[in-house]
Amino acid sequence: MAGSKFGSFKSEKGSSAGAAAGAGAAAQRRDPYEVLGVGRNATEQEIKSAFRRMALKYHPDKNADDPVASDKFQEATFSYNILSDPDKRRQYDSSGFEAIEADSHELELDLSSLNTVNTVFAALFSKLGVPIKTTVSATVLEEALNGSVGISQLELGQSVFRKVEKQSAHFYSVDITDKEAKMGLVCRVQSTAKSKFKLLYFEPEENGGLSLALQEDSVKTGKVTSAGMFFLGFPVYRFEQNNSVAAAKDPDSAFFKRLDGFQPCEVNELKAGTHFFAVYGDNFFKSATYNIEVVCAEPFSTEKEKLRCVEAKILAKRSELSKFESEYREVLAKFTEMTSRYAQEMQTIDELLKERNAIHASYTNNTTLQRSSSSNKGKTSSKESKSDDDQTVKKEKKSKSKSMEGSRSDDDGPRKEKKPKERLRRKKWFNIHLKVDKRRPC
Repeated sequence: MAGSKFGSFKSEKGSSAGAAAGAGAAAQRRDPYEVLGVGRNATEQEIKSAFRRMALKYHPDKNADDPVASDKFQEATFSYNILSDPDKRRQYDSSGFEAIEADSHELELDLSSLNTVNTVFAALFSKLGVPIKTTVSATVLEEALNGSVGISQLELGQSVFRKVEKQSAHFYSVDITDKEAKMGLVCRVQSTAKSKFKLLYFEPEENGGLSLALQEDSVKTGKVTSAGMFFLGFPVYRFEQNNSVAAAKDPDSAFFKRLDGFQPCEVNELKAGTHFFAVYGDNFFKSATYNIEVVCAEPFSTEKEKLRCVEAKILAKRSELSKFESEYREVLAKFTEMTSRYAQEMQTIDELLKERNAIHASYTNNTTLQRSSSSNKGKTSSKESKSDDDQTVKKEKKSKSKSMEGSRSDDDGPRKEKKPKERLRRKKWFNIHLKVDKRRPC
């Protein structure tokens, strides 16, 4: 289950969040903690809330003709992208912006704020395999925060099939009892049309509005796209796929970092009461069809234990991979060294043999013979065998030509009948003919 991820906005001029308020140097950037107005010990929820407030205040949808607001929005988004990622936050705390810039940034877009041309380009890049993350429209978030969204009641175990327009959301409320909360709750969404969507979980605010707390992007699994949230009363993990472009450039590093995206979810259990989910259409151009279902985990006790067991194995495997990587790198370096030495030794041996042949050829007073013999001795045995084969072929050709000349001379002169030579048959012992004198009795 993925944590809340708020992406960046790309203006019509093509600027991205990775540029962070233009292509300015690191010295011109402000401290991400200062930008969001939080302390260095701020929790993930505090960072999330601070960014949400700034995103709603400075989003280009509300400030279309204000370049200052656009810069502040991009700056806030860039800061949030650092502080919301545990690895990037750790790198920044230790080494500043230089460590962050060493890693490639994924492009994150609010599709509702793009014009048609930029949307086409974004869809094209996505088709080409460029990782483009999208974020929930600021309009949807603001309407939810103001409590002006329509909410449908969803019963436990009920499956609903609907179609949501792009960059729009359908909201659902689910009521659960104390027993159901204790046994656990699972919300899953699937699309047989392989539509892109986001599964969202909202928390109620004091003013009656809803604020985004969790987000799960749809993932293609087999012939469907799906997303799910699991509130089972014990730590459950979400898995974010690695960058496919980076994996193609360095498959070894991608393999060893494959399980780095296996991170614990922020919320593991729900309390009794009413809870709010939403399905957000994330296609570039068309609406998304989906099927949503919320179930109580009580009948799935076996599946709960299997999930707990397999995720524990994945965590153990992640630890093993870190140890295996150091061993693999060491052996790979040794192999590279041995391969290089092998090539050098082969070249050295060839040079020594060539020098030896030249010394052998120098034992003569005939300078012409010395030159020719030295060059001949430098030839390989394969060339000698080839010359022998050539001589054999020449002899065969000569014999054929002689036979052809003989046949021509026979044609010109009188033809002589040639008696075919009778092949002498070998007599077998059981075919021997014995001459018997019949007149003499035996």
